This record gives sequence, C-alpha cells and structure tokens, in this order.
Amino acid sequence: MSPTASDGAPLDVIATSLRRERARAGLSLTEVAKRAGIAKSTLSQLESASGNPSVETIWALCVALDVPFSRVVEPERPRVQVIRSGSGPTVFAEHADYACTLLSSCPPGARRDVYLIRAEPGKPRLSDPHMSGIVEHMILSAGRAKVGPQDDLVELLPGDYICYPGDVPHIFEALEPGTYGVEIAEYT
Repeated sequence: MSPTASDGAPLDVIATSLRRERARAGLSLTEVAKRAGIAKSTLSQLESASGNPSVETIWALCVALDVPFSRVVEPERPRVQVIRSGSGPTVFAEHADYACTLLSSCPPGARRDVYLIRAEPGKPRLSDPHMSGIVEHMILSAGRAKVGPQDDLVELLPGDYICYPGDVPHIFEALEPGTYGVEIAEYT
C-alpha cells in the first residue's frame, strides 16, 4: 500500500504529477519552490514521495505550475467512476478543520474540477488566490457556512448555491458540525 498525504492522495501520485508538471513547464526545483513560496527541500521531498503536503502547499504548487489542483492529486481512473463516501484523494488544511476530496477532474476539453468539501466549526479555511480567472461554485449540502471572498462572505444553508472569483482571497467557515458541500472549480 502506498503512503498517503494525511491518509488521502497517494504520495507517489503527487510525486509523479509534480515531476511531470515541473518538466512540462521547463522549471527547476528552485524556481518552482520560489514561485510557490516553499523550501526547495520540501519540493524535493514531495517529488520523491516523502513528506506530508497540506492542501495549502499543493495549491501553492499548482499556482506556481499553472495547473488545476486535480492534475497533481488524482490518479488515473476508469471511465465509470464511483467514489464512496469517505474515500477518494483527500488533502487536509494546515490551520483549519477542513478536508478537500477530489471527486472529478477536468476531462479533455473542459476546465473544471469537482470536490467534496468537509469542514467543522473553529478556524475558517483561508484560501490564497488561485490561478487567474478561476471561478468557484459551491452548493452547501449540510450544516451552515460562511463562504466567498474575504470582503463579501455569504452565509449558506443546505441547498444554497454561491459563485465567486477564486483568484482573490476567499474563505470557507463552517458554522455547524458536519458541514459539507460540493465545490466546482471552473478554470477559464
């Protein structure tokens, strides 16, 4: 069994993806680490399938490499796909009780990823801006949450939908235990 990032995405998938995308971009370890704001040794460890990356580290690397999050954490899947509750490539926030599970990555010709977001009350998940032009769509399934750009948060109840720019600082803050929803990241 392959080691995982906090029992989520297999480290070998992340390692292979990071090496592939860095080579595709023609960037050195030093340059990608600098762009992502992480130590070169951290990136080296991730590319060798060691370490334990947080969702923040993976997002920073995706922004530095200009690739969707899913391209780094998702292994190849069969055409018919079922992800059972509690499984799937999952990464966890460093400073909040927040988990992000990739449900579906961009198919050829599309520019979107689908995630299951689970969070608990406490510290909110503060997200730095993602790639330019990204739009996030959220449908809250259970619980209650404040979601959106830092300067324009909206309280959501189950069944509520919000759409907002993901290329500005934004927040997901669970207000009740067991809060979760489906997020679609649309890349333009």
